Amino acid sequence: MLADRTAGKRGPDFAPEVTIGHDAHDARGSIAAAPGVRGDGMDQTTRKLARYVAALDYRQLSGNTVRAAKKHLIDSIACLIGGYDSEPAAIARRLASRSRGEPRARVLGSGAPTTMEMATFANTVMLRYLDYNDHYVSVGSGHPSDMIPACLAAADALDADGKRILTAIVAAYEVFAALADQVPLGQLGWDQGVFVVLGAAAGAGLLLGLNTEQLGDAMAIGITSSVATRQTRSGELAMWKGCATAAAARSGVFAALLAKEGMSGPTAAFEGFNGVWDKVTGKFHLGEFGSPDRPFGIERANLKYFPSEYHSQAPLWMALDLRTRVALEDIAAIEVQTYHYAYSEIGSEPQKWDPQSRETADHSLPYLLALAFMDGAIRVDSFSAQRMRDPATRALMQKIRVSENPEFTRRYPAAMMTRIEVQSRHGERHEAAASYPRGHARNPMTDAEVEAKFESLAQGLMPAARCAALLDALRHIEQAPAIGPVLDLIRLDHAV
Repeated sequence: MLADRTAGKRGPDFAPEVTIGHDAHDARGSIAAAPGVRGDGMDQTTRKLARYVAALDYRQLSGNTVRAAKKHLIDSIACLIGGYDSEPAAIARRLASRSRGEPRARVLGSGAPTTMEMATFANTVMLRYLDYNDHYVSVGSGHPSDMIPACLAAADALDADGKRILTAIVAAYEVFAALADQVPLGQLGWDQGVFVVLGAAAGAGLLLGLNTEQLGDAMAIGITSSVATRQTRSGELAMWKGCATAAAARSGVFAALLAKEGMSGPTAAFEGFNGVWDKVTGKFHLGEFGSPDRPFGIERANLKYFPSEYHSQAPLWMALDLRTRVALEDIAAIEVQTYHYAYSEIGSEPQKWDPQSRETADHSLPYLLALAFMDGAIRVDSFSAQRMRDPATRALMQKIRVSENPEFTRRYPAAMMTRIEVQSRHGERHEAAASYPRGHARNPMTDAEVEAKFESLAQGLMPAARCAALLDALRHIEQAPAIGPVLDLIRLDHAV
């Protein structure tokens, strides 16, 4: 870091834009006088994020913001419980059991003690497994609830109160959304962990009481060390698909802990030579953050009604409607037109017509549509190996064609248009079109629907009375003087 930083000096309040190039560096490769870098080593982007998070307070959150945060927390805990018995979650728990730390955090479901970082990893793997948790759609996209376990792990270790936890979750989502509103990560070949590591560092850092400079260090360490490639979600998908952002969230917590101990982060992490702008995203400018006068990012995040990739949600609703109009045995062909992101993500690769893993199946539009037409539902148990190999399902998948509609692409992400046409063996054509699926911020799930989802995922994994008590505690989380008793309720009787 720069010498005047270790002396505790602050730079000026104004700095011009960074000019990315070798002229901002001395012969040793360090920043000599980079135009956008203040005396403490932070560029404008890092400082804007760090200042915002350091200043955020529960009293700035509107009633709508608090309600949104609680709804997304309830939904996330539901998904975590539902993913507990998965193989990736068991692997993560085994690793977590070998780590101990002070202050300690717990693995949710079993209550086993571990470090903050490993609790974050294990709990996020559980949350992500079913691909049922929330999604943010903008210029960039991803699953911001992947950062909630980072906030819960830090809160657990510190026994923070409910208001502090909700504030940290809102802060994490705000950092994620601020970047996703500007950066098309997927188109650039990078994975959403780039957003997650920064939000996790912000949320955990807020709970740890980091000041602006320490938060800047945490985010600089996190982003510089955690640029993930998009290969995680390409071709035949492996277990890692649901674990990649867990690793990013873990790195964000670790970065916050390092900053708490005094570790300085890379200078000009975003705007400097070889920084994020230069090598990853290109230049961008952050917009306005959430405030009492402007909705927060968490209010724009979308919930999922079905346990499948987000861009399949609207097509699945259409398929459920169309199956009432044409008999399954009469289907000759199914033509799907959608926007580029959905086409490239779930409807373009050969592997999507031949899924060999659950991770590929829940990202396969042909498989998901076949289930909708055949079963009239998409359930957590729709992705067994036996069902993926079912000859009748495979035969219907081969009748499905997916293509990009340039007009739909032009309108995305403001609208998420998809059109499906079913051609019958008798020459009849049945069509459906939709934009905002149930759960989208513009077509939100009700509290009752979210709680029904929670109860469905918890059924058989915890007694009904404890499930009801946990739901009630989460509904009123802002009143909790400490998080420990609430997390005590996330206990699965068969947990190991």
